[in-house]
Amino acid sequence: MKAFFEGIQWLFENIFFIPQNFFRQLELKNWFAANTINWIFMIICAVAIVYWIKQLQLHKANNEENQDTTAHSFLG
Repeated sequence: MKAFFEGIQWLFENIFFIPQNFFRQLELKNWFAANTINWIFMIICAVAIVYWIKQLQLHKANNEENQDTTAHSFLG
């Protein structure tokens, strides 16, 4: 049983953490390069939020949004 858990440890430390180890080493040389993935995710989230808000405004302008509090049976 001990070998099983040591195998899991080896898998995570030597295989799955390769990208994290790469970015850890890169951060010592260039902070911006190491955090490029974070910046990409923040840009994707910002674009998604802008798209979502525009869609909400379109639905509100067409009066398609039901804002009645009794729209759900458990609220009324």
